Amino acid sequence: MLKLHTQAVIHQFESLTLDSIDQLVALYDSQASFKDPFNEVTGHPAIRRIFTHMFSQVNHPRFHIKDIIEQNSQACLSWEFHFEFKSSPDKTQTIKGCTWFVFNESGLIISHRDYWDAAEELYEKLPYLGGLMKWLKKKAQH
Repeated sequence: MLKLHTQAVIHQFESLTLDSIDQLVALYDSQASFKDPFNEVTGHPAIRRIFTHMFSQVNHPRFHIKDIIEQNSQACLSWEFHFEFKSSPDKTQTIKGCTWFVFNESGLIISHRDYWDAAEELYEKLPYLGGLMKWLKKKAQH
């Protein structure tokens, strides 16, 4: 049964558009929690805002699910997130990470936790800040 729920989540993420956010949010329990490196929220309105905000910040956001691990009421999906910064269209960026989902008995997501390295995967790609982040990383190495 978990495979069906996980497949529905994968389908929604890989085909996500601004117009389909409500279909994605419908896969979450009304009091689901969501946490990533920038957000920690609960409930449909807050989760909807996160995905709507994503579309306002970057061009052509899209997820590609790479691997799936499922056990009991939990699933872990590794993914690549492809997008273009609004300031530099036509240059695709990629963030690699994974998401840990917990589903309730009805198959709705009750917990969504994203794991990815914001410094390496995002900050180093930003103009100005990227150079500083790379310098700091180099200074921290042995």
